[in-house]
Amino acid sequence: MPLAVRRARLATLVTSLTALVLVPAALAGNGGFLPGEPHSPNAHRVHDAYIFVSIFTGVIFIGVEGALIAFMIKYRRGKRARTEEGLQIHGATRLEIIWTVFPVLVLAAIGTFVFYKLPGIADAPKAAAADETRIGVQGAQFYWQFTYPNGAVSVGRMIAPADQVVNEDITAPDWDVIHSWWVPDFGGKYDAIPGKVNKTWFKAPAGTYVARCYELCGIQHAAMKASVKVVPRPQYDAFIAKRASAAGNLDLGREEWTGVCQSCHRLDHKYIGPALNGNPLLGDRKGIETLLRNGGVQMPPVGRDWSGKQIDALVAYTKRFAKVGG
Repeated sequence: MPLAVRRARLATLVTSLTALVLVPAALAGNGGFLPGEPHSPNAHRVHDAYIFVSIFTGVIFIGVEGALIAFMIKYRRGKRARTEEGLQIHGATRLEIIWTVFPVLVLAAIGTFVFYKLPGIADAPKAAAADETRIGVQGAQFYWQFTYPNGAVSVGRMIAPADQVVNEDITAPDWDVIHSWWVPDFGGKYDAIPGKVNKTWFKAPAGTYVARCYELCGIQHAAMKASVKVVPRPQYDAFIAKRASAAGNLDLGREEWTGVCQSCHRLDHKYIGPALNGNPLLGDRKGIETLLRNGGVQMPPVGRDWSGKQIDALVAYTKRFAKVGG
């Protein structure tokens, strides 16, 4: 094959691979380079550390790859016969000392900066007792459940007060698998591990923020989505008060249906599990409770640790579907 053809094919391959790498990155947020826009003090520190480390690693990458390409060109075989020995290059003590000491200094600089930022990432600022908010975050196949200080519960959507420190206790039930709670705009990811509580915090302005499970946790992992709605403190207080009362039952039942049941079921057609429209079990509190607490053939016990009120809320919502289709 002529040399010009080989070079043309190589250039085409390199160009194509470059396009495949860069185009998806360009379509992603922040050009595909930076994490999500930070909306919490700890997220700002994560963002700063990311940029700092990226600058160092980027300079090193360019230097190493540039030197590699330069050596490939300078010491290429060219027209030298294959049987002829290449150039004999002896070691350079000064150069060897430099490339040993320089990486140590780089790692020391990165480590110093990260450890400087770490306390502000891990430790929540002190808050007045009246502003103290602690929300339990529990991951289960395949939904997120949030528990508030007064015992109120929501599924799939956390409600939190704006511009105040919100402490999160992240875990998973003993019977479940490991999940990972990640709100990109609030910083890092935190594992939800059965039987263990991991703690983090955020302080965000009003708005709605996307949350995801970042740990492959089963067949419907991709459906394990959630959101964090940050609202003014009076609106937050009103929400948890209503949700803790009987008036919030139907709303909770709707969230359980859409966030838990519909992860694997649909009303009118088979999905991961069977279609449920017209199933008399949907109106049978005892039957639903048995299924939720014990699981089925392939269904995990998604409501093993649910309170009686949570089961009542689900039945209050699903009994309408038991009547459809006889």
